Amino acid sequence: MERIYKTMRNTGICNIVIGSVILAAGIAVGVMAIVSGAVLLKRKSEITF
Repeated sequence: MERIYKTMRNTGICNIVIGSVILAAGIAVGVMAIVSGAVLLKRKSEITF
């Protein structure tokens, strides 16, 4: 039984770590998208097709 609890604990820790990494990556990508969009809006008058 103790082996099962250790496996469950390790799996839980792994899930928390993976979730934190995904959350941080999502926030970073979101910030980069907002900054990129702001730069495009700022230089809208310079863009010609």
